[in-house]
Amino acid sequence: MRWKEQLLTLTPYQPGKSIDAVKKQFNLEKIVKLASNENPFGCSDKVHSALNANQTSLAIYPDGYATNLRETLASFLQVEENEIILGNGSDNLIQMISRALLHPNASTVMANPTFSQYKHNAVIEGAIVKEIPLVNGEHDLDAMLEAIDEQTNVVWVCSPNNPTGTYIPENKLVPFLEKVPPHILVVLDEAYYEYVVADDYYHSINLTRKFPNLIVLRTFSKIYGLAALRVGYGVANPAIIKALEPAREPFNVNSLGQLAASVAIKDQQFVEDCKEKNRQGLTQFYNFCEQHHLEYYPTQTNFILIDFKVDGDQVFQYLQERGFIVRSGKPLGFPTSVRITVGSEEQNDGVLKVLNEFLEAN
Repeated sequence: MRWKEQLLTLTPYQPGKSIDAVKKQFNLEKIVKLASNENPFGCSDKVHSALNANQTSLAIYPDGYATNLRETLASFLQVEENEIILGNGSDNLIQMISRALLHPNASTVMANPTFSQYKHNAVIEGAIVKEIPLVNGEHDLDAMLEAIDEQTNVVWVCSPNNPTGTYIPENKLVPFLEKVPPHILVVLDEAYYEYVVADDYYHSINLTRKFPNLIVLRTFSKIYGLAALRVGYGVANPAIIKALEPAREPFNVNSLGQLAASVAIKDQQFVEDCKEKNRQGLTQFYNFCEQHHLEYYPTQTNFILIDFKVDGDQVFQYLQERGFIVRSGKPLGFPTSVRITVGSEEQNDGVLKVLNEFLEAN
């Protein structure tokens, strides 16, 4: 078969082993998964109640316009409905943007390392990929501007960035946006937006009004605890949304996801509680790193990237054999680090105890 040549250079996304698979492999009764930046506290009780009371027939297609969710989001964000596009997770929105704007005669600019799906989708579309190395874990915005050329159609900005957890302050982002040519789409990926506590973080929704070439992506998979239902959304100028809509698959957000997201975003007390618990958990990791003189990036997310100065796979394997699944930094561009999702206090204590044992043994 005549596959696209670029597909032959790619490997599928590797999500890591499931909890059941690790249990079976190492004969363990209990597994703590701290690899995928999921919310250890689950989702709002109000979501559970709404799903339990739901009488929607599974034989009926979902509302293709996601009317209730769209109205709820518009009200919450104080935007118009035609400024919103919905996706099967924010990954789906990245795919739509790539499909709509990238092709073999186009280039795209992104940081490196950053979220892998920007490059993955660009390669599938045959686009020229320009990766700009991070500086101290942060986007080099000046170098990204320099990389823009006449072929550039999309610039990707992940803030807070995955896998470093670093963010771009307002006084750096706004001048950057002012310098990007208006015909180039800037994608501001804010998957971890709700975890941010930095005082100098920007108000991205307001920025979409000032910069008509900006789209902001967010997700219900992280702090809202709805990763299994796959709901993401983008906010942008209506002209961007109108142009993107034909690239959206019909019925791409399922009925249960629409319902759960509509309820979840109304329970901001749950969000604030999770945010506070996350900051407390990060303090546990910061204290551990300071105690052992380990390098790390201060993070605005629910994960932390720690440099152990040894092969990241070695740390990953040591933890996995003892019931803790984390993410090796090797495939993320940090070969001597591991990325650990912040869990509950008990989960954090558990993984840090094992990490202490690892350091003593090595």
